[in-house]
Amino acid sequence: MLATRIRQKDGIFYFASYPAKAVLEKARFISRFYGEGEEIIPQSIPQNDDIAQFIARVERNDEAFQRSLSRAKVKSLRNFYEMAQSQPPIPGTVLLFTSETLKFTPLEGQENIGEMQEPQARYLIIDGQHRLAALRFYLKEHPAEAAAINVPCIIFDGRSEDFAAEMFVIINSTTTRISKSHLIDLYERVSWADPDKRFTARLVEDLYREGDSPLRYRINRLGGRSQQDKWILQAELFNELHRWVSSEWKKIRLITNSYREGERYYEIIRDFFKAAEKVWGQSWDHDEYLVTKPVALKAMIRVCADLARVDAEPVEGRAKRWEARLGPWKLHMEEFREEGFYERFPAKGQIERVTRLHQDLGKWAGIEMRKAPKVV
Repeated sequence: MLATRIRQKDGIFYFASYPAKAVLEKARFISRFYGEGEEIIPQSIPQNDDIAQFIARVERNDEAFQRSLSRAKVKSLRNFYEMAQSQPPIPGTVLLFTSETLKFTPLEGQENIGEMQEPQARYLIIDGQHRLAALRFYLKEHPAEAAAINVPCIIFDGRSEDFAAEMFVIINSTTTRISKSHLIDLYERVSWADPDKRFTARLVEDLYREGDSPLRYRINRLGGRSQQDKWILQAELFNELHRWVSSEWKKIRLITNSYREGERYYEIIRDFFKAAEKVWGQSWDHDEYLVTKPVALKAMIRVCADLARVDAEPVEGRAKRWEARLGPWKLHMEEFREEGFYERFPAKGQIERVTRLHQDLGKWAGIEMRKAPKVV
């Protein structure tokens, strides 16, 4: 197909105009999958709701970077296509990606205009998935009108899918377009992300997935959309762990094998929560207690950081050793009953209450509280 080759610094990509039907045949609709209770299962999809039916069939993959399609947004765009007369329905470019290296043959006398080979596989959509989904329905309902629509496309080729994920984050990383939780999922695939944030994101991922993690599948990665019983929002957990990591980053960054160091931190947190689970006994994950609610979990992570500073070694027998160290918490189990909890631990808000619990938990276990790190 005819395309324009565009050079920017070391990057080369292409601009092409795709007929509506052709781009839909070449595009792959996909969204990020959250397994083990994180996937939102549609309640009941009416058979006459073609948009909802389509979204339910969209491919889901835990390696994908795209957000789930919004039925309301697709419907709104389809309606706009129907109403637009003098305005072009799709004035902005759709960004497409293929890992295949596309052959480009310049036209005679031209350097950057020529024939671009199309990929064998379908394109990933970096930006424009909702617009193309709406176009699919518009084409179905108004085939003659839609056939006259050409979609402006920017095409990136010949790189890993992490490049596409990074482009997605660059375009969508605002508070109104991509959630903090979603961004955390993608930190490790983004080259410009701060290394301490990538390190922390791996910790969160391990705590969610590893079979020996006491927090396995208890981290809410979907925010308010989750319909499952979770303990803490992924963004909240990330912020608390990053508070710890950033306070020790000068030391961590000197370690040659950052992945092994990440495993070491994971094992510290794992052993701590295993010990805490044993100590809290029946109040752990009990509806009448707030032991596994965000305010308590965040305070315990701070205690974990304090304890690890003075007693992380030896690793052998650490969980058992820490169980004994945290043993005095048993005497305060009833103070964590939901009824009257906020009166027993008065504070102006959660931030202050986490600090209060951190102080009390540390004092009860005889663990010295280090100074609060300055997070920038």
